[in-house]
Amino acid sequence: MDVRIGVQHTPKEIDIELPSGTDRAEVRARIDAALADASAVLWLTDRHGRDIAVPAARIAYVELGSADGERRIGFGAS
Repeated sequence: MDVRIGVQHTPKEIDIELPSGTDRAEVRARIDAALADASAVLWLTDRHGRDIAVPAARIAYVELGSADGERRIGFGAS
């Protein structure tokens, strides 16, 4: 599953690829908890084991990708 986080006052987004099998509901609950408290920090661990922290007060939006992590790359023919 992919997570994209927009950060206030920053044109660049944070893209995180979570490990396969990550529980979507658990990730949403962690995001909701962080957004409910402006002094909280949202911690996520990517598929390589790196920990990423984003201060909740700076989060502009969070986008969750498909649960199965499907990515479409390339050109389509009509």
